[in-house]
Amino acid sequence: MTSITPFLSLAVSTRKQLSICSKQVTPCCYSRIGSIPCGRKGGVDVGRKGNGQRLLVFACSTTPYVRGIGSQRVSIGNKTDGGARKGDLSQALSAMLPFVVAATAVASLVQPSTFTWVSKELYAPALGGIMLSIGIKLSLDDFALAVKRPLPLSVGLIVQYMLKPGLGVLIAKAFGMSPMFYAGFILTSCVARAQLSSYASFLSKGDVAVSILLTSFTTIASVLLTPLLTGLLIGSVVPVDAVMMSKSILQVVLVPVALGLVLNTYAKPIVTILRPVMPFVAMICTSLCIGSPLALNQSQILSKDGLQLVLPVLAFHAVAFAMGYWILKIPAFRQREEVC
Repeated sequence: MTSITPFLSLAVSTRKQLSICSKQVTPCCYSRIGSIPCGRKGGVDVGRKGNGQRLLVFACSTTPYVRGIGSQRVSIGNKTDGGARKGDLSQALSAMLPFVVAATAVASLVQPSTFTWVSKELYAPALGGIMLSIGIKLSLDDFALAVKRPLPLSVGLIVQYMLKPGLGVLIAKAFGMSPMFYAGFILTSCVARAQLSSYASFLSKGDVAVSILLTSFTTIASVLLTPLLTGLLIGSVVPVDAVMMSKSILQVVLVPVALGLVLNTYAKPIVTILRPVMPFVAMICTSLCIGSPLALNQSQILSKDGLQLVLPVLAFHAVAFAMGYWILKIPAFRQREEVC
């Protein structure tokens, strides 16, 4: 079973304000009425939430600044028509992803040979391709800001190994699963976040750096916590290979993201060439990662017993996404972020 671990996969709309400052000699502030001296207060009203709160951006910079804040796109300093066109392409591909996922699922179950050629050896490179497409859009500042906010990481780790296993137990008991399916369902609830959760955060315009760090931390913690939880909830300990887990983190998360960061920092011309292509690469890799396990397990999935798992799996993800969404409504997550 492949899961993107819904808890806090959108984890990262954790701030309400963004301050942008500059070390330039003569900075200025931009507001809706134009540029004003930086000594005066100015702001940009980028939206109004349903509860009446305004999202304000205070900007002091001599250089253009373009960035997404939650679901809003902020551009300060000059026109960015080219960036907008690239953003439109990326958004269009993101909008297509649910249809690609649905088509992949149908094709893999109706005609398994479409994806059975994707061996286990190709799975890690495919996930690495997805993470590289994310890494080239990140900077070291993104991770520095994420590390400065330990609360989302701490809560994410607690949710991962407390609420998610608890939810798995409740749903498994509610649907009266057989002992075999119960054990498998609980095991799935006790494993670490999947790498595709970072891609989900990226598509939803969340804080990808927080998501990547949380994925890495939960994977490392799974070496101890997954066997402990399975022993408590199932009655038998499921060992986790620490060496293989470390190798997986390196291959699928750390190396691709680090490569993307290096390229984005020291090889801007290469990134300029790669960025238009990487959304297509990520979409293809996502299709392979979803289609392969479905195709290889087609007979079990479409069997009578397999179909009995559809409703529990849907219920698990629906409740988990809803809980993750409402947890992020807690005021403590609405932090002020300063970018200097």
